Amino acid sequence: MSKTENEATSPDTTGSQVEAAALSPEQIEDLKTRAAKADENWDRLLRTTADFENFKKRAAREKIDSAQYASASLIQKLLPVLDNFEMALAAAQTATSARKAGAPADEGKLASLQSGVQMVQQQLKNALVETGLEEIDATGKPFDPNFHEAISQQESADQPEGTVLQQMRKGYKIKERLLRPATVIVAKKPAAVNS
Repeated sequence: MSKTENEATSPDTTGSQVEAAALSPEQIEDLKTRAAKADENWDRLLRTTADFENFKKRAAREKIDSAQYASASLIQKLLPVLDNFEMALAAAQTATSARKAGAPADEGKLASLQSGVQMVQQQLKNALVETGLEEIDATGKPFDPNFHEAISQQESADQPEGTVLQQMRKGYKIKERLLRPATVIVAKKPAAVNS
């Protein structure tokens, strides 16, 4: 076998050493700089990819939250309507109980009005409940500033301090988000009587 055939068939073990020896110190330094730059770009790519994945997850969560609470602003606009229905019913009940004498036809009209308002109120409540609305029932429960708004305190020997004595306006939440706190009067200890 000739020398050229032997070189062609044997693996090149000294080729990289020969090439490295053929490179100048400036070229070697340039290669090291480029390798460091490549490593830096790889790290940047990994961080950017991770940031993008986090962004996609956050966007998906926000989309779900947005869909869950999309009706919140509509419900907030409808709450005063619900309040007005309740006030109209209270006024009609007061007029019915205060009116002991009168024409039978007037009583029939008042009862019919009361019945109609109750039906509309119930229809509105059902529609709101279907969207996820929940009433906050505060009467007789401990005051919770997360769900209740105290407008005053009233002395009470019957109820422990901090208990809601009376709910003046209902509070509402949709799923776990508070839309409007319940407006309440809270019990406090009676003042000591000086003798």
